[in-house]
Amino acid sequence: MRELTLPPKVGEKGLLDRYLSSPLQFIAHYVAQRPGPFWFLLTLAVSASCCAVAAQYAMKLLIDAMAAKPPMLSQVYLALGGFLVLIAAESGFWRIAGWTGARTTIGVGVDMRLDLFAHLAGHSIRYFSEQPAGSLGQRITSTAGAFGALTNRLVWDVAPPLISLIGALIIFSALDPSMTAVLCAFVGVTIAALVIFGLRGRELHRHYAREASVVGGELMDVISNIYAVKSFSARQRERSRLASAFCQEAGAQNLSALHNEMLRLVNDLAIVAMAGGTLAWAVHLWMLGRVTAGDVVLVSALTFRLLHGARDMALALIDMGQHYIFIEETLAVIGTPHTVVDPATPRSPTPRGGSVVFDRVSFAYQPGVPVLNGVSLEIPAGQRVGLVGASGAGKTTMLHLVQRLYDADCGRVLVDGDPVTHLQQDHLRDKIAVVPQDTMLFHRSVMENIRFGRPGAPDEEVFAAAQAAQCHDFIAELANGYDTLVGERGAKLSGGQRQRVGIARAFLKNSPILVFDEATSALDPLSEQGVHKAMARLMEGRTVLAIAHRLSTLAGLDRILVMEDGRIVEDGSLAELKAGGGLFSKLWQMQMQPSAHAVALYS
Repeated sequence: MRELTLPPKVGEKGLLDRYLSSPLQFIAHYVAQRPGPFWFLLTLAVSASCCAVAAQYAMKLLIDAMAAKPPMLSQVYLALGGFLVLIAAESGFWRIAGWTGARTTIGVGVDMRLDLFAHLAGHSIRYFSEQPAGSLGQRITSTAGAFGALTNRLVWDVAPPLISLIGALIIFSALDPSMTAVLCAFVGVTIAALVIFGLRGRELHRHYAREASVVGGELMDVISNIYAVKSFSARQRERSRLASAFCQEAGAQNLSALHNEMLRLVNDLAIVAMAGGTLAWAVHLWMLGRVTAGDVVLVSALTFRLLHGARDMALALIDMGQHYIFIEETLAVIGTPHTVVDPATPRSPTPRGGSVVFDRVSFAYQPGVPVLNGVSLEIPAGQRVGLVGASGAGKTTMLHLVQRLYDADCGRVLVDGDPVTHLQQDHLRDKIAVVPQDTMLFHRSVMENIRFGRPGAPDEEVFAAAQAAQCHDFIAELANGYDTLVGERGAKLSGGQRQRVGIARAFLKNSPILVFDEATSALDPLSEQGVHKAMARLMEGRTVLAIAHRLSTLAGLDRILVMEDGRIVEDGSLAELKAGGGLFSKLWQMQMQPSAHAVALYS
C-alpha cells in the first residue's frame, strides 16, 4: 500500500480545494495519486475478461474437433488444454485483482477521509452551528465507502460485460457481418434508452441521498442527547418523531428503488430479445451449412454470457449512479468554501506578549441584527479583564473574535499588534488557552485529555499541570488513575472535575492569553471553590479575558468591562464600578441581595 500522505493543514488552502467542485474531479484526484495500482487493476480486469471470452472460443474449437469425421484427437487435446489454461488464468487474474483492489481502495479511503476532515475542520464555527455533527461524520465515512463501491462495480461488473461485448462482436463479425451490424445497432439503441431512462431518475436518487443524510443526523442527535430523552420521559415521543423521519426516508427510497426496478425491466426485455435473436440467427446459419455446431455453441455461450453480464452491468451502473450522487451531495455540504481562511502570506506571530486590541469592531451573526457596534478596546499584556452584561450583550462574541472563530464585519482585532486576519489561525490560537463553561472532554484517558493542550508534553509536565489545577488527587483515586477513560464528553467525571481537567489542559498549554467563558457558572459552591483556586494560579502572569455572571468571581481581576447592546458602557475596577451607581452597581446589588429582589420580582 502506498505510504499515506498527511492531509493539508486545517485552514490552509490544500490540494483538495481544487477538486471539490465536482465529483468527477474529486474522484480523478485520488485515482491520479495512485496511477500504477489503478492501471494494474484495470489491466487485470481486462485480462481476466479476455481469458473468459477466449475460453468460450476454445470450447468452440473443442466441439468442432470432436464433431469432425473422424474426430481430430490432437486438436481435441490442444483445445481442452487451452480451455483449462484460460479458465485457470481468468481465476488467477481475478484473485490478484481482488487483492490489488482491496489494498488500493482501502488506502484511498483513508486519504479521502483525512482530506475531507481537514477541509471540514477548516470551516467556521458558524458552519458547525448549522450542520448536525452526526450527519457530517456519516458523510465522511460513507463517501470513502462510496468510492470503494464505485471502483469495485467498475472492475467486477462493468468491465467484464464490455470486454465480452467487444469479443462477441469480433467473433460474430467472422461468422456473419450482418448479424454483427444488427447486434451493434441493437446494443446502441438499448444503451441509449437505458442512459436516458437512468438520467431521469437522478433527482429521485439525489432526494433519497439527502433524506438518508438527514435521518442519520437526526438519529445521532437523539442518541447524543439520550440523557435529556430519559429525563423528560420522551422515549416514546422521540420514537414517534424518528418513525416519521424514517417513513419519509423510506418513501424517497421506495421511489428510487421503483425507478431502478423499471430500469432493470427495460434491460431484461432488451437482453432477452437480443439473446433469442442471435441464437435463432446462429441456428439458421447452421441449417444453411454456413457455420459449424461449435459456432452455434460459441454464439450460445457468448449470448448467455452477455445476457448475465449486461444485467449485472445495468445493476452496477444504477448502483454507481447512486454512489456518485452521494459523493456529489457530500461535496455540496462539506466541500463549500471556507469563510474564515488563512492569508496567502501569513505574518510571523509576535512571540509571547498577550496584548489585545479591538479597533472599532462591529459584528452580526445575521444581517441587520448587530451583536457588536463599533467596539474599541485596548488590553495591555498581563492585564486581567472581566466581561459583564446581560445575555446577548456581545461578551462571548468578543471572545470568539479574539480566537478568530469568526471574522469581524468591520474594524480590526489585534493580538500583540498583529491583526488576527494576518496570522495563521493555528498560530494565533497557540497563543490562547480557553476554559469554557462546559469543558468538552474526549472519550479518551485523563492523561490524553490533559495532554491535548500540548501533545508533546512529557508525563512529568502533565502531572505538574494536574497538581497546579488541583485535580491530581481525584485522578489518583480513579480506577485506572491517569489511564482512566472519562467517557463520552467526560460523562464519568463530575462538573467540577471536568473543569479542573480543562484548567490542567490550559496550564499545560502555557499560553500568554487566557479565556474563561463562564467557567464556574454551572458548579456547586464546593466545586467552585476548588476551581477558583486553580483558576487563580493559572491567571498569574497572563492576559485574562473572563466572562462572569457571578459578579463575586471578579474580585481578583484588574479591570471590568460592562456591556450592553453590543457596546462597552462601563470600564473600571470592581471598586470604581460598585461606587459608580451605573449598570454594574445595580447588577451587584441584585446579586448581593437576591431574596429582596426576588420578592419584588414575583410580588
